[in-house]
Amino acid sequence: MKGRVLIIAGSDSSGGAGLQADIKTVTALGGYAMTAVTAITAQNTRGVTAIHPIPIDIIQAQIDACLSDIGVDVIKIGMIGSAEIAHALMVSLRAPDSAQIPIVLDPVLVATSGDLLGDDDVVDIIREEFLPRAAIITPNTQELARLAGRPVATLDAMRAAGHHLMKKMTDSSIVLKGSHLANTDDIINILLGTDGEVVIRKPRLDTRHTHGTGCTLASALATGMAQGLSLEDAFRRAVSFVHRAIQNAPGFGAGNGPLNHSFAINTYPVDPDGDE
Repeated sequence: MKGRVLIIAGSDSSGGAGLQADIKTVTALGGYAMTAVTAITAQNTRGVTAIHPIPIDIIQAQIDACLSDIGVDVIKIGMIGSAEIAHALMVSLRAPDSAQIPIVLDPVLVATSGDLLGDDDVVDIIREEFLPRAAIITPNTQELARLAGRPVATLDAMRAAGHHLMKKMTDSSIVLKGSHLANTDDIINILLGTDGEVVIRKPRLDTRHTHGTGCTLASALATGMAQGLSLEDAFRRAVSFVHRAIQNAPGFGAGNGPLNHSFAINTYPVDPDGDE
C-alpha cells in the first residue's frame, strides 16, 4: 500500500459517487484513503433527493485529525456544497501543515443526473480562491462552462475555456473531459498544462452506467500522484481505470448506474471451514 490520499467530499448513499467511489478507487489502485465528509446526500442512480451539510468545525476536525497523525501525500477535493464550507476549507488548506500538499480539485457542481451540487457563490470561491491553490482540476464540460463563464459545446470551446481558467492558476494543470460533448465517436480527455497537452482518445461506450465517473477519475489521478507517478503517467492510468470500470459496470439501478471499481481485484476465496 503506497500513497496517502485525503478525500474531502460528500457522501453518496448509493455508493456510486462521492466519498464511496473515491475510497473504492484509491483502494483498488493500491493507495490509502482517508476522508473528511462535507455533506451527506441522499441519492441513487436517478438523482439527488436530499443534502445535509456537515458542521464546519467537524469538517475541519476531520482534516486536522488526518494531517496530524497518518499524514497526507495528496488532497482530493470533491463536493464542497456551500460558500461557508468553501471558506473554512481554504483556512485549513492554507495552514502550515497543509499548505505544501498538492490538491486535486474536482469541482463537483453538477451531478451525472443533472442535479446542481453547488450554487453561484461556490463557483465564485472556487474560481478566485481554489484555482490558485490547486495543482490540477478535473471539471466536466458543464462545470468547466460555469467556472469559465462561457459555453462549452465543442472540442475547441473546451480547450479555450481550459486556457482561460489556467490564467487563474499557477504552474497548474487541467484535465478536460469530453464525455459530454455531442456527436463524437470517441471520448477525448486532455491533460492541459503549461508545457502543452496530452490527448487520450477512448471509444465512446454505449452505456448509461456512468454514475461517479468524475469522482473516480480525480481520485485515480490523486492516487497516482501520491504514489510518485509523473502527472502524465497518473493521468494515463486514471483514464484507463475509468474506462475499464465503465466496461465492467454491474448494471445496477434504473438510472445512471455505478461503475465497477473492483474489476481488477480477485475475489477472496471463501473457506467454508473457516480455517486459515
